[in-house]
Amino acid sequence: MKTEIETIPGETPGIAYELIVHHLSGSDPAAPRVYIQSALHADERPGVAVMHYLIPMLEHAEAEGRLLGSLTLVPHANPIGAAQHLFSNHMGRFSGATRVNFNRDFPVPGKDGVRHLDNASSATFAERRLKSRLLELADGCPIVLDLHCDDEGVQYLYVPEILWPEMSDLAACLDAEAALLWDKGSDRAFEEAAFEQMRASAADGDLSGHCVTTVELRGQIDVDAQTGLKDAEGIYRFLQARGVVAGDAAAPDLRGGFVGKPIRHVDMIEAPAGGTILFHAKPGDRVEAGQLIAEIVVNPGFKDGCVEVRAPQGGFVLTRRARRFIRMGDNLFKIIGDEALVAGYEGALED
Repeated sequence: MKTEIETIPGETPGIAYELIVHHLSGSDPAAPRVYIQSALHADERPGVAVMHYLIPMLEHAEAEGRLLGSLTLVPHANPIGAAQHLFSNHMGRFSGATRVNFNRDFPVPGKDGVRHLDNASSATFAERRLKSRLLELADGCPIVLDLHCDDEGVQYLYVPEILWPEMSDLAACLDAEAALLWDKGSDRAFEEAAFEQMRASAADGDLSGHCVTTVELRGQIDVDAQTGLKDAEGIYRFLQARGVVAGDAAAPDLRGGFVGKPIRHVDMIEAPAGGTILFHAKPGDRVEAGQLIAEIVVNPGFKDGCVEVRAPQGGFVLTRRARRFIRMGDNLFKIIGDEALVAGYEGALED
């Protein structure tokens, strides 16, 4: 494995960031190339734990000559966000310089099919140059995994609808519980931008064998040795099944009860009042229409001091808020409903 440390100059003198990039060389030029990154939202750590266990597995395969496809790995994809702390709180989701989500506004090909990237010396914010560089590193790789997590949630994937069900092998190898399928985007997240470049570069539009996804590795606090190792083994098994690593492993079947539906089925349940959350449903639960899923304590101790929140339709609880204090209008749950919403989502579900 070859490790490179790239420098991203900051916006003012004396400020710079280091981007650590690992390259592993495969022995078969025809085997798929792979790009994996984690911690693009710098306060999301499950992916880093996965990389901690996955990298030695891949190094071992490379040393033994079992690595067929080449890989590029970026364990800390956002050194800018990693440095953002305010009063001991880490703020790694939005850029402090531009207030833009670190996983939004990536460059995509225009109507002319040309994508314009910023280079290291471009006179623009460091986050813009970082985003361009991450896309460059992923270019030419038919397999692109962006490791994220939610507040509290099951493990699930965002998948371009055109690549489903072919990409169900990744969901099965990870033992994921759900997948959200999208057919158009509006936020230009990394996954969307990488996929648009794939589609623009694909010979005759053939996307067979391609895999690009945001992997949501459960919730913010699901960072431990057991789950990190389990997910690393799942990705390794997937790489074997796709012919990146030599081996006999084949993708298993999807887990029982797996939920894979278009993103238009997602009900974003917003808090009708501000206060303290008392949950009555958790990620992975099946709920029915009208079922009590949460109460919000507005006036503690009084008969009418709680505001009830009920499921708008039957469905699968995908995620819920991690913090137990909420403002009116904040997102409380994501539920994959049995029925698609009339005005369903197409791009980002959250800011």
